[in-house]
Amino acid sequence: MNSGDTAWVLTASALVLLMTIPGLAFFYGGLVRRKNVLSILMQCFIIVCVISLQWVLVGYSLAFGPDFHGIIGTLEWAGLAGVGAAPNSNYAATIPHSAFMIFQAMFAVITPALIIGAYAERVKFPAFLLFTVLWATFVYDPLAHWVWGAGGWLKSLGGLDFAGGIVVHVSSGISALVLALLLGKRIGYNHKPIRPHNLPFTVLGAALLWFGWFGFNAGSALAADGLAATAFVNTNTATAAAGL
Repeated sequence: MNSGDTAWVLTASALVLLMTIPGLAFFYGGLVRRKNVLSILMQCFIIVCVISLQWVLVGYSLAFGPDFHGIIGTLEWAGLAGVGAAPNSNYAATIPHSAFMIFQAMFAVITPALIIGAYAERVKFPAFLLFTVLWATFVYDPLAHWVWGAGGWLKSLGGLDFAGGIVVHVSSGISALVLALLLGKRIGYNHKPIRPHNLPFTVLGAALLWFGWFGFNAGSALAADGLAATAFVNTNTATAAAGL
């Protein structure tokens, strides 16, 4: 076990959490109308709370637990049974299994939070809460197992997803598109301008996302090494170019 790798992965986990609260909360909160800002902030915060608990109870085991026919993990690690300080060589040989688990927890948290932009101002809290739990359990967790889990069918075919391009971004993007199409336009969309509440909030959120993405991408190396440094440089360069 490597103390430097462990320290970096734990730091990266905190950076990814920062992307959701307050990063995404500010980003989306600044784009909606004044009357809906508190709702957006609450949704981001509640997602962190609910998915963190879901991940500990069953989510991590479904996503990364012992394989069941390449489709899903079993519940052998439910409640983090057997997930402790000893490394798991299937995922990261130089850090505690619990460190790998909490890093992946932050990915599980931010992914449903990304979808908020598709239903902002149009979904009541009970529906939001139910959707979040069901989506995490029946969409994110199985997909994470397919791509990242030991024995997952896509991983067995040689699929490579270094930092969530499929598991995080494709899944949330497709889900957001489907939701937006199902819900339709906001009431009054074609009759009156719907102005963002506070664009400085959005800029602040974007800056926090930029900062947090260093943990998201470079942390996915699961070690403080050259691969992490390359991911760090590429993340900053790509973001700077996109910002122009």
